[in-house]
Amino acid sequence: MTNEGKYVIHATIRTDGTVARKDVIGAIFGQTEGLLGEELQLRKLQRTGRIGHVDVVLHQSRGKVNGEIQLSSSIDQVSTAVIAAALETIDRIGPCKASIKVKRIENIVSAKRDTVIDRAKELLLNIINSGADESRNILEEVRSVLTLETEIDYKGMTAGPNVIESGAIIIVEGRNDVRNLLKYDFKNAIATMGSGIKPELAELAKTKKTVTAFLDGDRGGKLLLMEISGVLGNALTHVAFAPTSREVEHLESKVVTKALGQKETAGKAVARVQTQINRDDDRSVGRGSEALEAPDEIKGWAGMLDALKPRQAVIIQEDGSASDPIGANGLKTALVDSNGSRGLIFAGKVNDRIFDLASGAGIENVLGTSVGKVTRKSGVQAYSAEDL
Repeated sequence: MTNEGKYVIHATIRTDGTVARKDVIGAIFGQTEGLLGEELQLRKLQRTGRIGHVDVVLHQSRGKVNGEIQLSSSIDQVSTAVIAAALETIDRIGPCKASIKVKRIENIVSAKRDTVIDRAKELLLNIINSGADESRNILEEVRSVLTLETEIDYKGMTAGPNVIESGAIIIVEGRNDVRNLLKYDFKNAIATMGSGIKPELAELAKTKKTVTAFLDGDRGGKLLLMEISGVLGNALTHVAFAPTSREVEHLESKVVTKALGQKETAGKAVARVQTQINRDDDRSVGRGSEALEAPDEIKGWAGMLDALKPRQAVIIQEDGSASDPIGANGLKTALVDSNGSRGLIFAGKVNDRIFDLASGAGIENVLGTSVGKVTRKSGVQAYSAEDL
């Protein structure tokens, strides 16, 4: 709708039969002609530009029509209201009964004024926030002169100056995380540097009484925790996270202190995060109607699947060889006895039991005749014959 006028009439229309847009427009001009007098004839007002185009949007359903009408007006508000009332007198369009109801008359000038006010408020807040950010940046840049001089290099990893002598260390992800903690007088942080957990970090952690992983509050932070836990083992004693979706390098002093004050024991945190990761994977991978693209290795198992009888299975060993066919009743025992298995082929539907058996044996890929709505669970990816 073009707002060329001062007002816009908004109305709804309903008909008991099927009508077209041109029928509605014709009825508006035709049935109001002579009703409002010479001064308010719509055709004449439109020719002189005092009435805009009639915009009609119709929706047909089960032989009936619902829609909306918009009509812009540059004449005074009294005349506009009279025209709006005249629209409601239209009770038939073509052969169909019709009903038009005016919802409101919009004041365009007022609406524009509200838009200007809202936008001005937004721009003013941007100016204020920009000034506050600039002030903070000045303070941080000046303070960084004091802190950057105190960082050290510990066997290729950026660290605080007390990381060697202190009985406790804080493991973070990157150099900027260490620098941010230094600004708030935490001098015992050390960065993994984002390139895997170095053996030197693991050796250092073993000499400390308290080792805390302080990580970003996103999925990347959770994944890094699992990596740190896998390398450090029991040497990792505590875990702290930045608030959700925030990074350690951007945290303010109060937020850093609060996060470290709420740190969890490592065992509890690792178990909780592992459960979250598995749940997220189960929920986000393989659901819906999207087809999976099986890797070439899995496609190579198709011949073995075709050779199996219903409910039989074979276990793919680490070297790529396959076991003899195994019945469904003996599958659990065979998987427990297997060592280093890399895949499972099952002539049937991959259900929760198959997922659990494969997960318990450390198997990451399963090929079945069919798969339910869930195609990934507990670290196991399932493929069906249709995915090959």
